[in-house]
Amino acid sequence: MTETLHSADLQALLQETGVPEVLERLDRELIGLAPVKGRIREIAAYLVVDKLRRELGLGGSRPVLHMAFTGNPGTGKTTVAMRMATILHRLGYIRRDHLVVASRDDLVGQYIGHTAPKTKEILKRAMGGVLFIDEAYSLYRSENERDYGQETIEILLQVMENQREDLVVVLAGYADKMEQFFSLNPGMRSRIAHHIQFPDYTEAELVAIGQLMLTEQNYYLDEAAAQAFAEYVACRMRLPNFANARSIRNAIDRFKLRQARRLFERGGQVTPDDLRRIAEEDIRASQVFKDCAELEQGGHHAP
Repeated sequence: MTETLHSADLQALLQETGVPEVLERLDRELIGLAPVKGRIREIAAYLVVDKLRRELGLGGSRPVLHMAFTGNPGTGKTTVAMRMATILHRLGYIRRDHLVVASRDDLVGQYIGHTAPKTKEILKRAMGGVLFIDEAYSLYRSENERDYGQETIEILLQVMENQREDLVVVLAGYADKMEQFFSLNPGMRSRIAHHIQFPDYTEAELVAIGQLMLTEQNYYLDEAAAQAFAEYVACRMRLPNFANARSIRNAIDRFKLRQARRLFERGGQVTPDDLRRIAEEDIRASQVFKDCAELEQGGHHAP
């Protein structure tokens, strides 16, 4: 006798889990990144429907949830992983709303017998939640046959397969290096269900990100400083070692240091507005402007 399936209210489930709220928060936190946000919404929708299917007895096996986030530094990969952990927890796919961030140094030992305990300790901390491995490609060093990273990879592969109901692994790194990593470790590629590419931010997006960071910290740019900041961003993007939003965050920290020094050296009374305002001179004192000028004088093309 065939069991009668009852209907389910998709909107009610969404509201009950709070997933729309998490997605809205992601929209507020991250400027731009439309393709990434689209993929996260798509994955969230799939998981909500999968949850309903299983509740109504239509279900199959639990979906594979391991992911790869590829892109340059400072493009929001860690933030998105944090929000994904919240979504997975609210939908019941992981036990804890918990993210552990690890790198090669946290996982790979320096001598025989050192790697397995380090890797297992990180896995133990992450179990029930999400393990985010930054620069995951560094785990495999093909040029060194005695490198211990391969041991970490083998342990990860086993856990990703056998304990995938209690741990979601997100591998992150540069797109080209991650592609090479997967080509050299096909077992790892086969365990990844979702590959998400994180684009670089545009100049306008970086300016908006900087303004948002300042607002959140109760600072603001006066009109001349806002113009100087836009020029700063354009210059910084042309120089080496640019890391998207991470470089902007570091720049703002230096602006705040210069503002503090300016106020300290001036002395006297200060108003709340003095303490909040970043002035043009706090920005234009940056070495970035000099480096940009040298780049133009040298006739080199920006990297």
